[in-house]
Amino acid sequence: MTAGETIRGLVELTRPVNVIAASVLTFIGAFVAGGVTDQSLEVAAAVGATGLAVGAGNAINDYFDREIDRINQPERAIPRGAVSPRGALAFSVVLFVIAVALAVTLLPLAAIAIAGINLVALVAYTEVFKGLPGLGNALVAYLVGSTFLFGAASVGEIGPAVVLFVLAAIATLTREIVKDVEDVEGDREEGLNTLPIAIGERRALVVAGGLLVLAVLASPIPYVLGYFGGTYLLVVVPADVLMLGGAYESFENPTAGQARLKYGMFLAALAFIVGRTALEFGAL
Repeated sequence: MTAGETIRGLVELTRPVNVIAASVLTFIGAFVAGGVTDQSLEVAAAVGATGLAVGAGNAINDYFDREIDRINQPERAIPRGAVSPRGALAFSVVLFVIAVALAVTLLPLAAIAIAGINLVALVAYTEVFKGLPGLGNALVAYLVGSTFLFGAASVGEIGPAVVLFVLAAIATLTREIVKDVEDVEGDREEGLNTLPIAIGERRALVVAGGLLVLAVLASPIPYVLGYFGGTYLLVVVPADVLMLGGAYESFENPTAGQARLKYGMFLAALAFIVGRTALEFGAL
């Protein structure tokens, strides 16, 4: 392998799209909390720490999952030989160290506490929780939702992001279960006991759909509590429809269904941005 191929492999390990997405979610958390303008340094540190930690978590996940990926994802960096397992582990450690340094140096105590919990969770996920029915999914759901809390905590105001954390976590839990249905063959070969393997694929999809319905029913809460006005509803309702459609589609095509769920989640996050922006400018 050439140096260029190795560098490309290292970048792939981080899942750049996921890194960008998680960083954006952290920024949204800070924005919803109303601290982006006044505490720009803390927000930048939180966004950077999130991106580095997510990249590190993805890299170490690929390190532990290298045998499963030979079946499910043979084109990934480690299975195809672009990065050695040891190189992936070392790369992950470096990213984790930089993320911790950013958090400890520039962020408030509450944000540091969230970062510490999340770093432990990222490392523990693959080795301890991934193969346990539902628990691994729940941990991933918490991690995604907590990016909003982390962003809000970086500016010292967690409250406004709590509802967003809960909704994002439930929607993510739905998507993670659908992804496990998609990966049943490789997970069974590796001896993992994911939720679809433990209770059956269709039952797992029913559980996922039920959870999503709860999230959709809860999505108007920010409007009911007076956090946002009608502009929030104008965006969150299409997001709800998109996610419900994804859950339904998953029964026939889990790959397409979980992709639609992801787009719906981003649209739901946009609803919070629109809601906060409208609040700032005195719109509906």
